[in-house]
Amino acid sequence: MGNWVENEGLSIFVILVWLGLNVFLFWWYYLVYDVPPKFFYTRVLLGRALALARAPAACLNFNCMLILLPVCRNLLSFLRGSSACCSTRIRRQLDRNLTFHKMVAWMIALHTAIHTIAHLFNVEWSVQARVEEKGTLAAVLSGLGDKPNESYVNFFRQTIGNPIGGLYVAFTYLAGITGVVITLALILIITSSTKTIRRSYFEVFWYTHHLFVIFFIGLVIHGAGRIVRGQTAESLAEHNPEICYKNFSHWGKNGACPIPQFSGNPPMTWKWVVGPMFLYLCERLVRFWRSQQKVVITKVVIHPFKTIELQMMKKGFKMEVGQYIFVKCPAVSKLEWHPFTLTSAPEEDYFSIHVRIVGDWTEGLFNACGCDKQEFQEAWKLPKIAVDGPFGTASEDVFSYETVMLVGAGIGVTPFASVLKSVWYKYCHDATNLKLKKIYFYWLCRDTHAFEWFADLLQSLEAQMQERNNADFLSYNIYLTGWDETQATHFVVHHEEEKDVITGLKQKTLYGRPNWENEFKTIAGKHPGSRIGVFLCGPEGLADTLNKQSISNSEADPRGVHFIFNKENF
Repeated sequence: MGNWVENEGLSIFVILVWLGLNVFLFWWYYLVYDVPPKFFYTRVLLGRALALARAPAACLNFNCMLILLPVCRNLLSFLRGSSACCSTRIRRQLDRNLTFHKMVAWMIALHTAIHTIAHLFNVEWSVQARVEEKGTLAAVLSGLGDKPNESYVNFFRQTIGNPIGGLYVAFTYLAGITGVVITLALILIITSSTKTIRRSYFEVFWYTHHLFVIFFIGLVIHGAGRIVRGQTAESLAEHNPEICYKNFSHWGKNGACPIPQFSGNPPMTWKWVVGPMFLYLCERLVRFWRSQQKVVITKVVIHPFKTIELQMMKKGFKMEVGQYIFVKCPAVSKLEWHPFTLTSAPEEDYFSIHVRIVGDWTEGLFNACGCDKQEFQEAWKLPKIAVDGPFGTASEDVFSYETVMLVGAGIGVTPFASVLKSVWYKYCHDATNLKLKKIYFYWLCRDTHAFEWFADLLQSLEAQMQERNNADFLSYNIYLTGWDETQATHFVVHHEEEKDVITGLKQKTLYGRPNWENEFKTIAGKHPGSRIGVFLCGPEGLADTLNKQSISNSEADPRGVHFIFNKENF
């Protein structure tokens, strides 16, 4: 149970609190509009659809307040790096910022759907009430405001029937126009955020996501028209709607109830979102200031398997292991920023990223750096690069454990390049203060070429550990998950050689996929009573597997072995 709390508990707690607040706000504001006499006459016109529109509106305000906070990367990095503000468990929740961002987005979509459907009924009934036959309470209420010294309760003042009246509201009233605009913006933002679009058409995702500016502007002014109206406090003091509604034909006559007076609800959304909007504005200003700082590409290295390495320098740049940056290349796109994990170590005098060529933007960067040419590229011909970051990730916590499991899949090995380089530098200088005592490194790749650019680092680290008589410090297992019959025959022929035929390492490459249950049980047996950090940069399916293994292989006894799962998430 203890490790379940460590891996999942606080996340579940945060989710339950968030869901609980949504339920509470929905219930509270439903009652606010469904029970008090202030909205008695409004309910006569609109029925339960009034409360069903206002309750999700309150939840929308709450979630729109939250949606920007998880993407304030500089704020999160500041909190993550401040031990005074954040314990280890809280930092782990900050690493799940994008997961929470997506959950809030889906909640916004849900409440938008409820709010929109309820208001469609409200508009239909408001329009219908204006053309209803005289003599009914709804007709009398809808007629209020047509004479001097009267205030209206039915926001629709024209006498046009449906469906023309409904379209008139949608495209001439402020609430209608902004409602249509922000709904369309939300639909485009969500549909373009699917995994398929993000991976195959990142530019579409990037540009449509910036419709959030239109969404928030529309959201703030959406309620300025004050179409939801209730009876004023002064009017309620002399006109009790629960009594007076029976004598609506005698309102305003001697000895009868006076004509009720109404006012619109003041807009409230801005009060919810002004704080997060200000924080996000500050975030963008910091990003802009960083992006204007000069970055120099000192070296471009072409690695096998369509991967290039950019080594860069920037004044005042400081990093920790496993962090990531956002990169913009104006020669390719003046607006697009793409995230890349830093593969250099803090001890190096430059910072570097590895870029795999998989799309239009990376192809453009490849060409802009002259990698498509055979001749040597002069440094002054290299493109200008803008860098924002670095930003913190789960990998920063690697050195807070004595034992860690590092799992990389394909290009997902990049965060651990930084970790292993930093370990190498620490061992070259002074490893006595290093808390980390044991690394289990797993790398899963489909193609043999992908191993080549990383093999040199592993060879250096392997040699360094042997020189210091600490060969057991690093245990690495490289898995080739895809091969053909010709390759298999070649592997068999050279299997007995001292070094691996693929990587040149003493540790032989394994074929297939790891048996994670056996791996976890073996490591648990070797390190009883330890807290073992499990770090992954890879696909969601592998993340689910490792998370489940971390929980199932941890002991209930607080003094027993505990696997703490961490995943790169940016």
